[in-house]
Amino acid sequence: MTNRSRVVLYTGVTNSLESCLWFHTNGSARSFTKRYKIDRLVYYEDYDNPEEAIACEKEIKSWRRQKKNALVESLNPRWNDLRYELFGDEVESILSKANH
Repeated sequence: MTNRSRVVLYTGVTNSLESCLWFHTNGSARSFTKRYKIDRLVYYEDYDNPEEAIACEKEIKSWRRQKKNALVESLNPRWNDLRYELFGDEVESILSKANH
């Protein structure tokens, strides 16, 4: 089993998870997600209010790693890539399509 403390976690807020996934897959080679080889979505929350989402992001970023791991494992104990749960067979298309 992978040592979860050595896996890099990225925390962010977006108004379009689909666009965010595309950008992090196809963005600059110097981006955080490319540099640290971030390659899957393991946890997400959906908010109607952007201010609440930003407040939650800031709170999670302040947590120790053990608490972040526990949050992920509370809903995704195997750390599966949730892109497939969200977008099904469309994942590969989303990740490779040109950004228009």
